[in-house]
Amino acid sequence: MKKIAVDAMGGDNAPQALVEGVNQAIRDFDDIEIVLYGDEAKIKDYLTATERVSIVHTEEKIDSDDEPTRAIRRKKKASMVLAAKDVKAGEVDAMLSAGNTGALLAAGFFIVGRIKGVERPGLMSTLPTVDGRGYDMLDLGANAENTPEHLHQYAVMGSYYAENVRGIQKPRVGLLNNGTEASKGDTLRKETYQLLSEDESIHFVGNVEARDLMDGVADVVVADGFTGKQELNGVADVVVTDGFTGNAVLKTMEGTAFGILKQLKQAIATGNWKAKLGAFLLKDRLKSLKQTLDFSDVGGAVLFGLQAPVVKTHGSSDAKAVYSTIRQIRTMLETDVVGKSVKELSKEG
Repeated sequence: MKKIAVDAMGGDNAPQALVEGVNQAIRDFDDIEIVLYGDEAKIKDYLTATERVSIVHTEEKIDSDDEPTRAIRRKKKASMVLAAKDVKAGEVDAMLSAGNTGALLAAGFFIVGRIKGVERPGLMSTLPTVDGRGYDMLDLGANAENTPEHLHQYAVMGSYYAENVRGIQKPRVGLLNNGTEASKGDTLRKETYQLLSEDESIHFVGNVEARDLMDGVADVVVADGFTGKQELNGVADVVVTDGFTGNAVLKTMEGTAFGILKQLKQAIATGNWKAKLGAFLLKDRLKSLKQTLDFSDVGGAVLFGLQAPVVKTHGSSDAKAVYSTIRQIRTMLETDVVGKSVKELSKEG
């Protein structure tokens, strides 16, 4: 039985979205057990699952505007902190939160603990591509600055995830850069390129440009904050970058996807009968397009480099996104991707 901790008080739609996502997951997966952390009375307002669910009551929570490290140290009974402590103690196998990202990173680093040999855990998520395959990108905001060694570790961890969780054989690793030539980029990019080229344990396909990301040219892409000129088109299965650039790319992609869908919807709503007829005839295709660009179906962002799975789902996540994240964690536990990473990276450390 896989035991998953859920911070029920984190996020814009807590606890309703978190609890409703748990209800659905309990219905669909008979091999998981959920522990909800938060205000018991508020949780029970939405909880319909009657088995394999328990509640750890606390009225303290970490707010979105709390200073991350200070909140972790001072709010010792906060729902997020209690969940992280139970992960550390082995009471649960993994944890999920939609709360304060910085606080979750701090809880992961200081409470759950990092893998020996990993200097900077990175935040990784699976992002959509036009063919529906998707690609993994890290770091998405855990670190603003990185060394070539950090990016090399991200490539290794991303490859493990793509192979074991997403089932991609020999995942392609790409270094996000401002050109595809080996000579492109600054010192960080060039030194990282050299490290990745020399590592026979990963399938490095070279530099990739952000404009190709959504076309699926790689499975794992490595990058950092230098690559600001990129446009977004899809080249890899795993993309590696520093946290500043990764977070900017992620937000740009989200905004672009939502903007396109919004403009399309407005064009149909304000158009003449021809526009509405065209939309009716293309209804199935438009629905498919929306699903392709739907971030809520791919799960959350994994804080990779820790001793156990710690996953951040978007602060505005609905029940569907929470359900998808629980499904993602279940697969991670089933394939023991973190355990395999611990063994491999501990050797290097």
